Amino acid sequence: MTVDSNTNNSNDGEKGALHGIKVLDLSRVLAGPSCTQVLADLGAEVIKVERPHIGDETRHWAPPKFSDDTSAYYATINRNKKSLTVDITTPAGQKIIKQLIAESDIVVENFKVGGLKKYGLDYDSLKQDNPRLIYASLTGFGQTGPDAKRPGYDYIIQGLSGLMSITGPSDGEPHKVGVAVVDLFAGLQLTIGIQAALLARQKTGRGQHVDVALLDSALAMLANVGMNYLASDEIPPRLGNQHPNIVPYQVFAAAGKEHFILACGNDSQFGKLCEVLGVDWHNDSRFATNPQRVANRELLCSELSKKFAGQPRTYWLEVLDQAGIPCGAIHNISEALAMPQAQAREMVIDFAAQGSPVRALGSPIKLSASPVTYRTPPPQLSEHTESTLADLGYDSEMIAKLKADGIV
Repeated sequence: MTVDSNTNNSNDGEKGALHGIKVLDLSRVLAGPSCTQVLADLGAEVIKVERPHIGDETRHWAPPKFSDDTSAYYATINRNKKSLTVDITTPAGQKIIKQLIAESDIVVENFKVGGLKKYGLDYDSLKQDNPRLIYASLTGFGQTGPDAKRPGYDYIIQGLSGLMSITGPSDGEPHKVGVAVVDLFAGLQLTIGIQAALLARQKTGRGQHVDVALLDSALAMLANVGMNYLASDEIPPRLGNQHPNIVPYQVFAAAGKEHFILACGNDSQFGKLCEVLGVDWHNDSRFATNPQRVANRELLCSELSKKFAGQPRTYWLEVLDQAGIPCGAIHNISEALAMPQAQAREMVIDFAAQGSPVRALGSPIKLSASPVTYRTPPPQLSEHTESTLADLGYDSEMIAKLKADGIV
């Protein structure tokens, strides 16, 4: 999908569900900015505050980068935003931030707990002047508890939360997920919390503090595996590509060591699988029901592996799909993004029409009446500093002095 800014906002509905909401984004790296990009995609005005001359750390996390020097990592979660550079450690910088907060609906920050208090930019200080303010904090461990002041990192939280203990081969070391999923989980949880606070504000007229932690988000995402432990007091094992509660539901190798996923979610699907394979295992007391298959996992999967090794992956994917048995190939990233379904759903967007070389992953949110919009590519550092300050009433001479003093 090539983005054309001239046709993106033809009516109020196409301006986005959050059009008219103003967000001051004090967050950086991945978790916080992933939240504010969702808000921006949904139509909110997002002003991203960055450090003068340095910016968000992810601007420097390259290669790879695009031809305009934008790092791919920064471009992942910073489209539809304005870039304002301010040194918030200075009184003049704090004044600018407070002026922006006074007219903002939402502040998003991911500083260490208490890190903004010394600048007068904590929630308790700001809500006095703006009681409608929604102040959203994303930290490693949350605003309360014995670990509240510890810094949080996705990789470490994957380990602490138990997520790594159930990821990777059963006979190997624990693995992290290939993407910083805890950061992204938490960013989505923060987005949900902010939207809930917006709805609550419509009723009460008052904002509130939204407190989301990486650890809490990761623990919640343990889902059925976490519940398995709570129900049994048995520590869940690491099963590689196998499912803890369903069999057969894993990766198998076809002829030529080509791998595919088989996902039999119920007894009916297993019966269809047996028909495809020409066996009567669905009538065998060891395999007839899912609990029996879980109990005899190794035996059944060993026999299935022998069967699947006899034909190429294309054969199995075709016959299984025709039989209504869930299955799928394991794509690399190029293959995944080239899928006709991914293209039809506009999951790759191109800012070339706006003079930017950036291509980005699209939003998965599809709204019929107020769709997501892709208005601007990721901003260059300080691209909107002068215009933002001018909107606050700073004239050219004042702005020049702020620049000379290193404030912006």
